[in-house]
Order: sequence, then structure tokens, then C-alpha cells
Amino acid sequence: MRDEPVRGWKRWLWPLRSRKMQVAVATIVVTYAAHAGLMLSEETVVTVLGVGVALILGIAHEDSGRAAGATRRP
Repeated sequence: MRDEPVRGWKRWLWPLRSRKMQVAVATIVVTYAAHAGLMLSEETVVTVLGVGVALILGIAHEDSGRAAGATRRP
């Protein structure tokens, strides 16, 4: 990655490179759509929220394990 400052629209979209952020945004979009009146069943909304939370926690756990593995010495 270059050391140049991020400019324009890329400045606002760079967080979307993170898998956690992508899952969080998708979860928020679905829940907001349900709140705004899109006809989604309660079961669908709860499922999307549950999967979103599980994915975010799984990715965080994976990242934590990767960081811990890098600091271990044989």
C-alpha cells in the first residue's frame, strides 16, 4: 500500500475493506429496511442480526488468533 493520503470518495469508503465492517453495514441495512417498512418477518430480521453478530465475532476471534500466533516463539 502506498503512503499517499486517501482523497475523495475513497476517504469515506476505505473502512469497507474490512470484513467486519462489510458485515456490520449489511446487518444495519437489513434492520433499517425492516424498520422503515420493508415487509420482512421478525424471524428474518432476527436471523440476519444473529448471523451478522456471529460473523463479526468469528472474524474478531480469527484476527485475535492471527495476532497471537505472530507473537509466539517456537
